[in-house]
Amino acid sequence: MIGVSKLSRALAMLALTVCVAVGASTGQARAQQAAIGNTPVSASAQAADYLLGPADKVRVTVYGEPSLSGEFFISGSGVMSLPLIGEIKAGGMTLGQFQGAVQKALSDGYLKDPRVSAEVLTFRPFYILGEVEKPGTYPYTAGLTVLNAVATAGGFTYRADKKNVWIKHNGETTEQKSELTPSIVVAPGDTIRLGERFF
Repeated sequence: MIGVSKLSRALAMLALTVCVAVGASTGQARAQQAAIGNTPVSASAQAADYLLGPADKVRVTVYGEPSLSGEFFISGSGVMSLPLIGEIKAGGMTLGQFQGAVQKALSDGYLKDPRVSAEVLTFRPFYILGEVEKPGTYPYTAGLTVLNAVATAGGFTYRADKKNVWIKHNGETTEQKSELTPSIVVAPGDTIRLGERFF
């Protein structure tokens, strides 16, 4: 009986060790998930909250219907022309709202239970004016900052005010003055203006 008792205690200790190890690994996995959750949001995740607008290029996929799928631009009036259903409002919608609108339009007498996905391929451009070497219109890339935009436009002129920047967001009528820091992010369709410094 003594031998059995020692064996039981040994098995109990082994089970306890396994439980502790599993708990530690689970905790580590949760910590890794938390760390992942704190990383910068990917471009595709950011696109989920992005409001579509003119000049955006979107890939629309209707599952099982290749003839209805493709890459389409949003017009200046904020609509997109799609096969079968024609023009549909897209400007001002999130991708989720747009997908829902396309699914509703397709299910209204065309397809039974359509499944639709949408993905932004190219965003509308940004505009940069003022004291940069090459002012103009440039393609937007995810995570773009004002300093990246200035570099894209050839850098500051020697007269540039490097302390302040004026930005007008797409759809707004007035520009806002901000202190020029590396963390200022540009959104698609923004107009950036760099002023002249006072000598």
